[in-house]
Amino acid sequence: MTSAAARIALDLTADLPVPALEDFYRDLHRHPELSLREHRTAAALAERLRKAGYDTTEGVGGTGVVGVLRNGDGPTVLLRADMDALPVAERTGLPYASVTDGVMHACGHDLHVTWLTGAAEALAAGRDAWSGTLVLVGQPAEETGEGAARMVADGLHERFPRPGVLLAQHAAPGPAGLYAHSPGLIMSASTDIDIVVHGRGGHGSRPEATVDPVVTAAYIVTRLQTVVSREVAARDSAVLTVGRIEAGTRHNIIPSEARISLNLRTQSPQVRERMIAAVRRVAAGECAAAGCPAEPGITVGSDFPVTVNDADTERRTAAVHGEVFGAGTILDPGPAMGSEDFPRLAAGGIPYSYWFVTSTPADVWNTAPGGDDLMTRLAAVPSNHSPHFAPDLCTLAPGVRTLVSGALAFLSVGG
Repeated sequence: MTSAAARIALDLTADLPVPALEDFYRDLHRHPELSLREHRTAAALAERLRKAGYDTTEGVGGTGVVGVLRNGDGPTVLLRADMDALPVAERTGLPYASVTDGVMHACGHDLHVTWLTGAAEALAAGRDAWSGTLVLVGQPAEETGEGAARMVADGLHERFPRPGVLLAQHAAPGPAGLYAHSPGLIMSASTDIDIVVHGRGGHGSRPEATVDPVVTAAYIVTRLQTVVSREVAARDSAVLTVGRIEAGTRHNIIPSEARISLNLRTQSPQVRERMIAAVRRVAAGECAAAGCPAEPGITVGSDFPVTVNDADTERRTAAVHGEVFGAGTILDPGPAMGSEDFPRLAAGGIPYSYWFVTSTPADVWNTAPGGDDLMTRLAAVPSNHSPHFAPDLCTLAPGVRTLVSGALAFLSVGG
């Protein structure tokens, strides 16, 4: 038997204004904004929320938006969408490609904002079918890990109704029409580390008079590749990525320092600390072996927490999505190595459910190599942060429906 939440969700989203949502999405995609600069995006979202009847506040945590719709007695549910884009030059060739040089919605946050807008309007129009309070959040700076914490510090849960549950979703590669739910751990922690190797610079013709930080940095990068393979147990998932190495100004100058930036992905605090210790040890050891004039500078920078769904909340959300879309559309892929700052909105232990909506266009997915091997195909199609990432607009209505049905699963609804 279909639940009341699923039936009402299908009714409220039966006649979504898809062309208007597509226009809104294309406009957001054309005008991406970097973290904490989402002024235009925030204003567009705020305008739609106000028109739908939400008490709307801008500038929360910098550029965050909060819309509140009080609709009688009942639970309080928070729906969140992140708004920021990435410093990526778009190469999709889309007619609505970014007009901002070097900036692109390469992670789907424009889609997230559109989904939230559609859900806000559908739930407001159908308020006779439910009771409770909706808190809609347009969050800045997810990509830098700052936004959620800034909104909480700016009184998100004190200035506005404190929710009993948080819900959020993310576009992901995969054949459009699937919904990935995992009770418990679904996203990993992320930690950035910067290393400065101190050498002694000089002329390229006299290397014997220098201590070359470039060579030392290369040894560090190579040795770091063994941290996961030789220091992390096979049962534990971890990734170490060196994303940047910089040194020097000219071909024939041995520089006085080199800089390395790396990122760790872990799923437990113990593994994280073990990897950080290993990075420190490897860098110090290689610098000592090279005779560097000073120990390396090592800075542990920004980080993201693990995303751990509340099991009961997640099962409830997945169940209503299964009713709305069909049981065959729900899958449990297990935890991903990607990271999110969404859990920081759960300050004080608010339970939450976070899931993925697959969004690869059918023609791209069907022509990807790999046959029936899902992982091979996933590796072949454009993924988040790719300059070719272009979600299928066929996901607009379903993405609205996931948020509407998820919210109704926790609000008070009639039988």
